[in-house]
Amino acid sequence: MLTLTLRKLERDGLLVRTVYPTVPPKVEYALTDMARELHESLATLTGWAERHRTSITAARIAYDNEHSHLAAG
Repeated sequence: MLTLTLRKLERDGLLVRTVYPTVPPKVEYALTDMARELHESLATLTGWAERHRTSITAARIAYDNEHSHLAAG
């Protein structure tokens, strides 16, 4: 399963696979620039979600309380 995932990431251009002709064979994977950019974007999104977690929870509770009559319908 890991090999399949790594190959898919390589195919998508997110990893570079280097095989060394040794015994046993050695394989290294490295992130591409595109993968590093994706990581930065995801880290930014994760940070945003963590900073606003309590506000989102409060908004959901307020919405659910305001619209609870619809669920009882």
